[in-house]
Amino acid sequence: MLHRVVGSIGLIAALVVAPSAGRTVTAQARPPAPKAPSIPRTPDGKPDLQGAWSFANVTPFERPAALGEKAVLSDDDVAQIEEQAAASSKQDEGRKRGTAADVNRAYNDFWYDRGTKVAGTRQSSIVVDPPNGRVPALTAEAQQRASTRAAARKQRGPADGPEDRSLGERCILGFNAGPPFAPSAYNNNIQIVQTKDHVVVMTEMVHDARIVPVDGRKHLPGAVRPWMGDSRGHWEGDTLVVETTNFSDKNLYRNASPSLKLVEKFTRTGPDMLIYEFTVNDPSTWTAPWTGRVPMERLDGQIYEYACHEGNLGMEGILKGTRADETGAGATRQ
Repeated sequence: MLHRVVGSIGLIAALVVAPSAGRTVTAQARPPAPKAPSIPRTPDGKPDLQGAWSFANVTPFERPAALGEKAVLSDDDVAQIEEQAAASSKQDEGRKRGTAADVNRAYNDFWYDRGTKVAGTRQSSIVVDPPNGRVPALTAEAQQRASTRAAARKQRGPADGPEDRSLGERCILGFNAGPPFAPSAYNNNIQIVQTKDHVVVMTEMVHDARIVPVDGRKHLPGAVRPWMGDSRGHWEGDTLVVETTNFSDKNLYRNASPSLKLVEKFTRTGPDMLIYEFTVNDPSTWTAPWTGRVPMERLDGQIYEYACHEGNLGMEGILKGTRADETGAGATRQ
């Protein structure tokens, strides 16, 4: 009797594991699911975000109209975008030295470091929400605000004083210093330092460090408005979430209002990859919130100081040149 039971069990097992002709292999024969990549962690168990990270890539900020609703690039799309980026990086070749175009441009191609590849995620645009990959339309209020600011700048002239020039020219903040971060002409790098109670995000551009408390403290009073806003962070699982408010009206992202609320997410997805995502919410500027995603790759080296003011005579030259133009032309502004 025992022999028959054992024999029956063996027969049943054979029938379960042996694939039948024309049928797929049973669950027992399937390969195991791939393990999620391990990520470094700090002593308190949080993902270790520390290190230098590059966000240089040539993925368009908004999805080109030719790509329609395509959220992920094909091989042909990748090749075309990268070829176009390579061609545009040579736009200064052949520019005659000493001409107005040369002097006004100031830079040549040597100084640019935009990157040469699309983002490793192959997303068709930095903007990932709305699904069309485009920044939502401006509100009527935002359009009026932009017109008022433009008129005020025109009334004052290009260089009545240093305050008429950009923050970048004045070495206060760089054009991609953030927040938020998005690929630009050069210096597309950040350094992250992390403790139990704080995370510091230092941007290469003009060497600004944003100190983000993650200890639960409240935002600063509304009247206190730092150059880069007031950031507070917390952890949601393995993602660092940073909420920034209290933006200064002297540094408004894409012509937003000071009521802008920015939410950033930092998620380390592997030893060499960090996914950075930001959501912009300002009902007085855009008709809907929108989100961008920027993959960042780990750098083996370190970030050196971008000492913007050292030996920089540009501002002095701009003001002197403007005075000379006004005097030479005998121009006076009413």
